[in-house]
Amino acid sequence: MSDLPVPLPEALGTVVEAVQPTHNQGNAATGGIWLVEGSAGSAVLKIARPPTDPPSGNPAWPTSDDPGHWNYYRREPFAYRSGISDSYADFGVAAPSLLSSSEQPDGSVALWLDVVTGTPGTSWKPADFQSFAERLGAAQGSFVGRVPPMPWLSRGWLRSYVERTPIWAKWDVDWDHPLAQVWPVAVRRRLAALWSARLSQVDRAVAAPRTLAHLDVWIMNLFSSPTGFTLLDWAFVGEGGIGEDPANLIVDSVTDGYLPVSLLPEIDAAVTSGYITGLRAGGYTGPVSAVPSFIRAYGAAKYSWFAPAVLGRCIAEGTVGHASYGVRGTAEEELARLTGLVTMLARWADDLPLD
Repeated sequence: MSDLPVPLPEALGTVVEAVQPTHNQGNAATGGIWLVEGSAGSAVLKIARPPTDPPSGNPAWPTSDDPGHWNYYRREPFAYRSGISDSYADFGVAAPSLLSSSEQPDGSVALWLDVVTGTPGTSWKPADFQSFAERLGAAQGSFVGRVPPMPWLSRGWLRSYVERTPIWAKWDVDWDHPLAQVWPVAVRRRLAALWSARLSQVDRAVAAPRTLAHLDVWIMNLFSSPTGFTLLDWAFVGEGGIGEDPANLIVDSVTDGYLPVSLLPEIDAAVTSGYITGLRAGGYTGPVSAVPSFIRAYGAAKYSWFAPAVLGRCIAEGTVGHASYGVRGTAEEELARLTGLVTMLARWADDLPLD
């Protein structure tokens, strides 16, 4: 049992068990997440933590008390308290219910959230992806050109993200290293060019029509049930582009090994088709023929760091994986596993001629 940093709400009784589920423990904006079973009910406790001196967490995930910062620590509390987290609910994509929130003496915010049940995204089939993407598209189609004016909503999130990616892709990668030979030479050349031109890729991506985006849509944040879908973690919510969230969902469905890369073509087709259908239903009047290009533009820009980071780490350390999610493999195994993914990213980059 993990000790809780704040008292259990009276309505939940006394603590029976508290465990910390899998999450990105390096994010300095998160002071911890607990699944708490009380004698009178259960809830999820999430602590939104202000910046500390010295800084805590992984240097790649710093937080800030500036509302304009990409990782502003109070954004998620504001999202729940204001109702922004419920913006997609009418379209079948709900957020966890906020049971209570409280300000702490150290400046942190304690959020008590309803426990979400259902089928996790890590167990989804392509049909689940299509159904979710259709609802997401309808919601985002309804918000095109009318992003709420709250000053704490993120803006320019993708550029801030890509500008810090050298922290992950920190090696001077030898694209012709023997370990890299599992990836076709044409793919490696395109991935190297994409990395060099990553900020140009951002410029092209952000030309897409603007909408209210979640900006962290991936399988670990998703549950499905017979009544709809639930989307967790609203810490990055703000202005984004048409295609930005589905691009992330497609790519990040397989990065950490929860779903096989062999499913990627089906997931790509399902998400793209569902999202386009949803956009039309949500009132989007722009040319839907451009939407696949928006998705590819965002995917190539956001994940421009992925191949050099994985390959560089394989060469330098011999293993890869994600510490928070417990995914590990030898360099040879992981590079082989990811061949289909990096090939797709290279193809997506080809959709956008580089200068």
